[in-house]
Amino acid sequence: MRMRRKKNLNQRIERASSVLVKEPQANKGCWRRTLPGCREVFIELGCGRGKFTAETAQAMPDIALIAIERNKDALVMAMERALSAELRNLRFVCADVFFIEELFGPGEIDRIYINFCDPWPGKRHEKRRLTAPAFLTRYRSVLRQNGEIHFKTDNRELFDYTVYTMKENGFLLNMVSENLHENEVNGIMTDYEEKFHREGKPIYMLTAQNGAGSGKVHTTIGEAAE
Repeated sequence: MRMRRKKNLNQRIERASSVLVKEPQANKGCWRRTLPGCREVFIELGCGRGKFTAETAQAMPDIALIAIERNKDALVMAMERALSAELRNLRFVCADVFFIEELFGPGEIDRIYINFCDPWPGKRHEKRRLTAPAFLTRYRSVLRQNGEIHFKTDNRELFDYTVYTMKENGFLLNMVSENLHENEVNGIMTDYEEKFHREGKPIYMLTAQNGAGSGKVHTTIGEAAE
């Protein structure tokens, strides 16, 4: 769904600019120093309006959370939400995820969140999916050894595709679920996730680990993660 263009967008972004990193390339390899006191660096790819972003940063004040969003109409809402909550461990970057290696150094990131990204259905759009091999290669380069990707979607086809591409591209699946909130709400939800949950739609989730480790898979989808 296309987001409506915000009025006074540039002015709103400027008013919230204290949480916006305008030259993120300058922080490559030294993000921990920009947010001192944070023991780990997490990034979120496509933060939308920032509900999950702000609540995650609030729940884990000892981590630095960097939210990447290229849609400025969504970005400004997320930035304003962060300012309203007075979160000191949260920063935003306006950029395309494809260029993630220009923003972060090798092994600099401890965890990546990918929540409800565009499924890009159809074979001809496969390369645009955020879990396509070309993207996973980039994630592996910025994730530390044993760093994690947490992925959620409401799209079964994208989920099955992601289970496959993760395994084929050097990730170990630690947890796989085809109905994350079946018994109770599990973890922090995005705006979309709350809507889908109210509608009774299953939420698919996996966590994947970068590189070495035994990583026994906990799964609710039979053989999908064997």
